[in-house]
Amino acid sequence: MRMTVIGTGYVGTVHAACMADIGHQVLGIDIDEARIASLAAGRAPMHEPGLDELLARTVASGRLRFSTSLAEGAEFARTHFVCVGTPQRPDSEAADLRYVDAVVDELAQHLRPGSLVVGKSTVPVGTAAALGGRIAASTRDCEVAWNPEFLREGSAVQDTMRPERIVVGVGSPHAEAALRALYEPLVRAGAEFFSTDTATAELVKVAANSFLATKISFINAMAEVCEAAGADVTVLARAIGADSRIGHRFLDPGLGFGGSCFPKDIRAFAARAEEIGAGEAVSFLHEVDRINLRQRQRTVMRTRQLVGGSFAGRRVAVLGASFKPGSDDVRDSPALAVASALHKEGASVRVHDPEALDNARTALPDLTYSLDIPKVCEDADAVLHLTSWPDYRRIDPLALASVVHSPVLLDARNSLDAQPWRAAGWSLHALGRPTGGTS
Repeated sequence: MRMTVIGTGYVGTVHAACMADIGHQVLGIDIDEARIASLAAGRAPMHEPGLDELLARTVASGRLRFSTSLAEGAEFARTHFVCVGTPQRPDSEAADLRYVDAVVDELAQHLRPGSLVVGKSTVPVGTAAALGGRIAASTRDCEVAWNPEFLREGSAVQDTMRPERIVVGVGSPHAEAALRALYEPLVRAGAEFFSTDTATAELVKVAANSFLATKISFINAMAEVCEAAGADVTVLARAIGADSRIGHRFLDPGLGFGGSCFPKDIRAFAARAEEIGAGEAVSFLHEVDRINLRQRQRTVMRTRQLVGGSFAGRRVAVLGASFKPGSDDVRDSPALAVASALHKEGASVRVHDPEALDNARTALPDLTYSLDIPKVCEDADAVLHLTSWPDYRRIDPLALASVVHSPVLLDARNSLDAQPWRAAGWSLHALGRPTGGTS
């Protein structure tokens, strides 16, 4: 099939490359000329495992091309995927749809009869219906469908090529048949296909993200209780996760979630629910958000205690800048939020990350950055483990102890093996666990 993918951020770039890899003819479209040039050369504009290789292969095959022209896209294909961003509005917690609206309004001027516009952006419920009205005012015989994405940064290629489910919200048998045909190779490989109305499809994404965010905030709330009671939240998480009704996934106590999806999605969901008269039903999401943000404050507070009650004249080493391992994305990164707060309170902060230093330096230029872990930790009064990169589990605690001023480690992700650190003389501390000494 011929198709366009409009917007070449995480979702659009991965979707375009994967659809070309399963055999479709794909034209990726973006207004950013530098990004288009990079993509046309087979280079991804972000760090995502496997994406550079996939891009190079599909561009070389001729099945994937890129352009800055929506008019060219409308001439090339009748199926158009909209993958532009929907950030939080600057004046409220609602989603900002200006980019989606702008794309659809311009695309509508060029659409050929029988075209299908498929949204993949995460949007408030009711958006597809509203966009359908906008398109109908400009052209005839075109439809709007919704096909939410369920990508995880760091495993986006795998999530697209081997999805657990594919959800499409459609208004006609024609649209459903077109999307079934497009995704047929993935369904044949085991993906479950759900066809529903557009409103339900829109809600599936935000409901899923809200549930997962709630699970993370729940275990972090339990971490606060464990600290007060002298209990161990990691054991608690394993024990309740052994219940098959609960499960272990997303019961990872620590610094909490960040990134470009969970925080803004749950806020936008709550805002939209208020608009349609269902705000009370999801009012718990406000507390989910507050618990998550409180983890950052608690990490700063614990660090302050560990360095003697004040950051003045103290050096703090931060391991991790991206919001999660496997990504160079620092948008709403809990790690960078903590690093920034420490800096504002007077600490000298040095940051390491294997992939995200360029983005972190752009976001927070006042901090010091290095790819050399010992250099970051040199003469540090405390070392903070804030992003769970595998690199940090391979650190030699004894060697690192020789370069720091004080062997004090706060594992805010609860993912390091405490035994070798304590054996090397480190005072190890973690959120939601009994205070650690050197024994």
